[in-house]
Amino acid sequence: MTETRTISDPPSGLPLMAKAVLPVLPGVSALPGVRKTTKELPDLELRRPGVAVDPGHVAAYSSVCGFARKDTLPLPYLHMLAFPLHMALLTDSAFPFPAMGTVHLENTITQHRPSTASETYDVSVRPTNLRPHAKGQVFDMVTEVRVGEELVWDEVSTYLRRGKGDDEAPAGLDLPAVETGGVDWRLPADLGRRYGAVSGDRNPIHLYPWSARALGFKRQIAHGMWTKARSIAAIENRLPDRVSVEVAFKTPVFLPGVAQFRAETTGAGTAFSLVNPKSGAPHLHGRAH
Repeated sequence: MTETRTISDPPSGLPLMAKAVLPVLPGVSALPGVRKTTKELPDLELRRPGVAVDPGHVAAYSSVCGFARKDTLPLPYLHMLAFPLHMALLTDSAFPFPAMGTVHLENTITQHRPSTASETYDVSVRPTNLRPHAKGQVFDMVTEVRVGEELVWDEVSTYLRRGKGDDEAPAGLDLPAVETGGVDWRLPADLGRRYGAVSGDRNPIHLYPWSARALGFKRQIAHGMWTKARSIAAIENRLPDRVSVEVAFKTPVFLPGVAQFRAETTGAGTAFSLVNPKSGAPHLHGRAH
Protein backbone atom coordinates (compact mmCIF):
# COMPACT_ATOMS: atom_id res chain seq x y z
CA MET A 1 0.00 0.00 0.00
CA THR A 2 1.27 3.43 -0.94
CA GLU A 3 2.35 5.62 1.96
CA THR A 4 1.19 9.21 1.43
CA ARG A 5 2.82 12.08 3.27
CA THR A 6 1.40 15.59 3.19
CA ILE A 7 3.90 18.44 3.39
CA SER A 8 2.60 21.86 4.36
CA ASP A 9 5.74 23.91 3.78
CA PRO A 10 8.27 23.42 0.99
CA PRO A 11 11.38 21.54 2.12
CA SER A 12 14.33 23.94 2.40
CA GLY A 13 16.70 23.73 -0.55
CA LEU A 14 20.11 24.09 1.11
CA PRO A 15 19.57 21.47 3.87
CA LEU A 16 18.21 19.07 1.25
CA MET A 17 21.26 19.65 -0.95
CA ALA A 18 23.55 19.01 2.01
CA LYS A 19 21.63 15.81 2.71
CA ALA A 20 22.04 14.82 -0.94
CA VAL A 21 25.84 15.11 -0.69
CA LEU A 22 26.27 13.03 2.50
CA PRO A 23 25.81 9.53 0.97
CA VAL A 24 28.67 10.08 -1.52
CA LEU A 25 31.22 11.34 1.05
CA PRO A 26 33.89 8.75 1.96
CA GLY A 27 33.30 7.44 5.46
CA VAL A 28 30.05 9.31 5.94
CA SER A 29 28.17 7.06 3.51
CA ALA A 30 28.44 4.10 5.90
CA LEU A 31 26.95 5.89 8.91
CA PRO A 32 23.52 4.85 10.24
CA GLY A 33 20.82 7.07 8.79
CA VAL A 34 22.98 7.84 5.75
CA ARG A 35 23.84 4.35 4.52
CA LYS A 36 21.54 3.05 1.78
CA THR A 37 20.13 -0.31 2.85
CA THR A 38 17.51 -1.13 0.21
CA LYS A 39 17.51 -1.78 -3.54
CA GLU A 40 13.83 -1.10 -4.19
CA LEU A 41 11.96 2.15 -4.74
CA PRO A 42 9.78 3.13 -1.78
CA ASP A 43 6.01 2.95 -2.29
CA LEU A 44 5.76 6.57 -1.23
CA GLU A 45 3.94 9.66 -2.47
CA LEU A 46 4.62 13.18 -1.25
CA ARG A 47 1.84 15.75 -1.51
CA ARG A 48 1.85 19.49 -1.05
CA PRO A 49 -1.66 20.98 -1.19
CA GLY A 50 -2.79 24.56 -1.74
CA VAL A 51 0.46 25.91 -3.19
CA ALA A 52 0.24 29.59 -4.10
CA VAL A 53 2.40 31.09 -6.84
CA ASP A 54 4.52 34.21 -6.25
CA PRO A 55 4.30 36.48 -9.33
CA GLY A 56 7.74 37.86 -8.48
CA HIS A 57 9.19 34.37 -8.61
CA VAL A 58 7.48 33.74 -11.96
CA ALA A 59 9.04 36.95 -13.28
CA ALA A 60 12.51 35.89 -12.08
CA TYR A 61 12.09 32.42 -13.63
CA SER A 62 10.86 33.95 -16.91
CA SER A 63 13.83 36.27 -17.03
CA VAL A 64 16.50 33.60 -16.56
CA CYS A 65 14.78 31.14 -18.93
CA GLY A 66 13.87 33.56 -21.72
CA PHE A 67 10.08 33.62 -21.44
CA ALA A 68 8.05 36.69 -22.31
CA ARG A 69 5.90 38.19 -19.55
CA LYS A 70 2.25 37.20 -20.00
CA ASP A 71 -0.91 36.31 -18.06
CA THR A 72 -0.26 32.55 -18.06
CA LEU A 73 2.60 30.68 -16.43
CA PRO A 74 5.55 29.51 -18.56
CA LEU A 75 4.81 25.94 -19.63
CA PRO A 76 7.57 24.31 -17.51
CA TYR A 77 7.14 26.62 -14.50
CA LEU A 78 5.14 24.17 -12.37
CA HIS A 79 8.27 22.03 -12.16
CA MET A 80 9.44 24.70 -9.68
CA LEU A 81 6.63 23.67 -7.31
CA ALA A 82 7.54 19.99 -7.64
CA PHE A 83 11.33 20.17 -7.37
CA PRO A 84 11.48 20.43 -3.55
CA LEU A 85 9.35 17.27 -3.36
CA HIS A 86 11.66 15.52 -5.84
CA MET A 87 14.61 16.33 -3.59
CA ALA A 88 12.74 15.27 -0.46
CA LEU A 89 12.09 11.87 -2.05
CA LEU A 90 15.61 11.44 -3.42
CA THR A 91 17.10 12.19 0.00
CA ASP A 92 14.58 10.13 1.99
CA SER A 93 16.16 7.35 4.06
CA ALA A 94 13.94 4.82 2.25
CA PHE A 95 15.28 5.79 -1.19
CA PRO A 96 17.78 3.25 -2.55
CA PHE A 97 20.18 5.60 -4.39
CA PRO A 98 22.14 8.71 -3.39
CA ALA A 99 20.67 11.83 -4.99
CA MET A 100 24.14 13.08 -5.94
CA GLY A 101 25.31 11.30 -9.08
CA THR A 102 21.80 10.40 -10.20
CA VAL A 103 21.55 11.56 -13.82
CA HIS A 104 18.46 13.20 -15.35
CA LEU A 105 18.09 11.35 -18.68
CA GLU A 106 14.65 12.32 -19.98
CA ASN A 107 11.78 14.64 -19.14
CA THR A 108 8.23 14.78 -20.47
CA ILE A 109 5.83 17.55 -19.48
CA THR A 110 2.16 17.55 -20.46
CA GLN A 111 0.24 20.80 -20.09
CA HIS A 112 -3.47 19.98 -20.15
CA ARG A 113 -4.40 23.65 -20.18
CA PRO A 114 -2.62 26.93 -19.41
CA SER A 115 -2.22 27.84 -15.74
CA THR A 116 -2.08 31.21 -14.01
CA ALA A 117 -0.41 32.74 -10.97
CA SER A 118 -3.82 33.46 -9.43
CA GLU A 119 -4.61 29.75 -8.93
CA THR A 120 -3.50 27.47 -6.11
CA TYR A 121 -2.14 24.05 -6.88
CA ASP A 122 -2.07 20.61 -5.29
CA VAL A 123 1.24 18.93 -6.15
CA SER A 124 2.05 15.23 -5.79
CA VAL A 125 5.25 13.32 -6.56
CA ARG A 126 6.02 9.59 -6.52
CA PRO A 127 8.84 7.35 -7.78
CA THR A 128 7.99 4.36 -9.95
CA ASN A 129 9.11 1.87 -12.59
CA LEU A 130 12.64 0.90 -11.54
CA ARG A 131 14.04 -0.99 -14.52
CA PRO A 132 17.32 -2.08 -16.14
CA HIS A 133 19.29 0.17 -18.47
CA ALA A 134 22.39 -0.37 -20.59
CA LYS A 135 24.38 1.75 -18.11
CA GLY A 136 22.72 0.72 -14.83
CA GLN A 137 19.15 1.25 -13.67
CA VAL A 138 16.56 3.90 -14.42
CA PHE A 139 13.41 5.02 -12.66
CA ASP A 140 10.68 7.61 -13.16
CA MET A 141 9.62 10.45 -10.90
CA VAL A 142 5.97 11.18 -11.67
CA THR A 143 4.54 14.60 -10.82
CA GLU A 144 0.87 15.59 -10.99
CA VAL A 145 -0.45 19.11 -10.44
CA ARG A 146 -4.15 19.68 -9.87
CA VAL A 147 -6.53 22.57 -9.31
CA GLY A 148 -9.24 20.97 -7.20
CA GLU A 149 -9.98 17.67 -8.95
CA GLU A 150 -8.71 18.88 -12.34
CA LEU A 151 -5.36 17.58 -13.56
CA VAL A 152 -3.79 20.61 -15.24
CA TRP A 153 -0.14 19.53 -15.62
CA ASP A 154 1.95 16.39 -15.24
CA GLU A 155 5.57 15.42 -15.67
CA VAL A 156 7.69 12.28 -15.91
CA SER A 157 11.37 12.73 -15.09
CA THR A 158 13.51 9.68 -15.88
CA TYR A 159 16.73 9.26 -13.88
CA LEU A 160 19.72 6.97 -14.34
CA ARG A 161 21.74 5.42 -11.56
CA ARG A 162 24.96 4.14 -13.07
CA GLY A 163 26.02 0.59 -12.29
CA LYS A 164 26.05 -2.86 -13.82
CA GLY A 165 24.12 -2.48 -17.07
CA ASP A 166 21.97 -4.75 -19.21
CA ASP A 167 22.69 -4.57 -22.93
CA GLU A 168 19.25 -6.07 -23.62
CA ALA A 169 17.40 -3.37 -21.69
CA PRO A 170 14.88 -1.26 -23.64
CA ALA A 171 16.20 1.99 -25.06
CA GLY A 172 14.77 5.30 -23.89
CA LEU A 173 13.22 8.13 -25.88
CA ASP A 174 14.25 8.02 -29.52
CA LEU A 175 13.82 11.59 -30.71
CA PRO A 176 15.00 12.82 -34.11
CA ALA A 177 17.82 15.32 -34.40
CA VAL A 178 17.25 18.63 -36.15
CA GLU A 179 20.21 18.85 -38.49
CA THR A 180 20.02 22.31 -40.06
CA GLY A 181 19.49 25.95 -39.23
CA GLY A 182 19.91 27.32 -35.80
CA VAL A 183 20.81 30.27 -33.61
CA ASP A 184 23.75 30.43 -31.21
CA TRP A 185 23.11 31.07 -27.52
CA ARG A 186 26.04 32.51 -25.56
CA LEU A 187 25.72 31.23 -22.02
CA PRO A 188 27.49 33.06 -19.16
CA ALA A 189 29.54 31.47 -16.41
CA ASP A 190 26.98 32.41 -13.73
CA LEU A 191 23.98 30.85 -15.50
CA GLY A 192 23.92 27.85 -13.14
CA ARG A 193 23.98 30.11 -10.11
CA ARG A 194 21.19 32.30 -11.53
CA TYR A 195 18.96 29.32 -12.38
CA GLY A 196 19.82 27.68 -9.06
CA ALA A 197 18.64 30.80 -7.24
CA VAL A 198 15.16 30.58 -8.76
CA SER A 199 14.85 26.78 -8.92
CA GLY A 200 16.44 25.82 -5.61
CA ASP A 201 18.68 23.33 -7.46
CA ARG A 202 22.11 24.30 -6.13
CA ASN A 203 23.89 21.09 -7.07
CA PRO A 204 27.62 21.95 -6.97
CA ILE A 205 28.12 20.73 -10.56
CA HIS A 206 26.20 23.83 -11.74
CA LEU A 207 27.80 26.53 -9.61
CA TYR A 208 31.56 27.08 -9.89
CA PRO A 209 34.54 25.51 -11.69
CA TRP A 210 36.04 24.26 -8.42
CA SER A 211 32.79 22.71 -7.16
CA ALA A 212 32.14 21.02 -10.51
CA ARG A 213 35.71 19.66 -10.67
CA ALA A 214 35.28 18.13 -7.22
CA LEU A 215 32.51 16.00 -8.74
CA GLY A 216 34.32 15.03 -11.91
CA PHE A 217 33.46 17.84 -14.40
CA LYS A 218 36.03 20.09 -16.03
CA ARG A 219 33.91 23.13 -15.11
CA GLN A 220 30.33 23.94 -14.18
CA ILE A 221 27.45 22.82 -16.43
CA ALA A 222 24.00 24.23 -17.19
CA HIS A 223 20.97 22.61 -15.56
CA GLY A 224 19.15 20.20 -17.85
CA MET A 225 15.82 21.75 -16.91
CA TRP A 226 17.17 25.19 -17.86
CA THR A 227 18.09 23.88 -21.33
CA LYS A 228 14.59 22.44 -21.68
CA ALA A 229 12.89 25.61 -20.43
CA ARG A 230 14.98 27.85 -22.67
CA SER A 231 14.16 25.62 -25.65
CA ILE A 232 10.44 25.81 -24.89
CA ALA A 233 10.68 29.59 -24.60
CA ALA A 234 12.14 29.69 -28.12
CA ILE A 235 9.17 27.82 -29.64
CA GLU A 236 6.28 28.68 -27.31
CA ASN A 237 4.48 30.76 -29.97
CA ARG A 238 4.14 27.55 -32.02
CA LEU A 239 2.60 25.47 -29.25
CA PRO A 240 -1.10 24.76 -28.61
CA ASP A 241 -2.66 25.20 -25.17
CA ARG A 242 -2.67 21.43 -24.62
CA VAL A 243 0.74 20.05 -25.43
CA SER A 244 3.34 17.49 -24.43
CA VAL A 245 7.04 18.34 -24.62
CA GLU A 246 9.53 15.46 -24.49
CA VAL A 247 13.28 15.87 -24.10
CA ALA A 248 16.19 13.43 -24.07
CA PHE A 249 19.28 14.95 -22.43
CA LYS A 250 22.51 13.91 -24.15
CA THR A 251 25.73 15.76 -23.19
CA PRO A 252 26.44 18.56 -20.68
CA VAL A 253 26.51 22.23 -21.66
CA PHE A 254 29.68 23.64 -20.09
CA LEU A 255 29.66 27.20 -18.76
CA PRO A 256 30.59 29.65 -20.02
CA GLY A 257 29.89 28.36 -23.51
CA VAL A 258 27.93 28.52 -26.72
CA ALA A 259 25.05 26.21 -27.63
CA GLN A 260 23.15 26.22 -30.91
CA PHE A 261 19.36 25.85 -30.90
CA ARG A 262 17.62 24.32 -33.90
CA ALA A 263 13.91 23.77 -34.48
CA GLU A 264 11.60 22.64 -37.27
CA THR A 265 7.86 22.06 -37.58
CA THR A 266 6.78 18.67 -38.92
CA GLY A 267 3.53 16.77 -39.27
CA ALA A 268 4.21 15.27 -35.84
CA GLY A 269 4.68 18.63 -34.11
CA THR A 270 7.79 20.71 -33.45
CA ALA A 271 11.18 19.01 -33.20
CA PHE A 272 14.15 20.78 -31.64
CA SER A 273 17.77 20.15 -30.76
CA LEU A 274 20.45 21.93 -28.78
CA VAL A 275 23.94 21.15 -30.01
CA ASN A 276 27.58 22.11 -29.71
CA PRO A 277 28.04 24.47 -32.69
CA LYS A 278 31.64 23.36 -33.31
CA SER A 279 31.38 19.58 -33.04
CA GLY A 280 27.65 19.09 -33.63
CA ALA A 281 27.47 16.90 -30.50
CA PRO A 282 23.91 16.98 -29.13
CA HIS A 283 23.08 18.44 -25.74
CA LEU A 284 19.40 17.51 -26.08
CA HIS A 285 16.80 16.41 -28.60
CA GLY A 286 13.16 17.34 -28.04
CA ARG A 287 9.69 17.17 -29.49
CA ALA A 288 6.50 19.11 -28.76
CA HIS A 289 3.21 17.65 -29.92
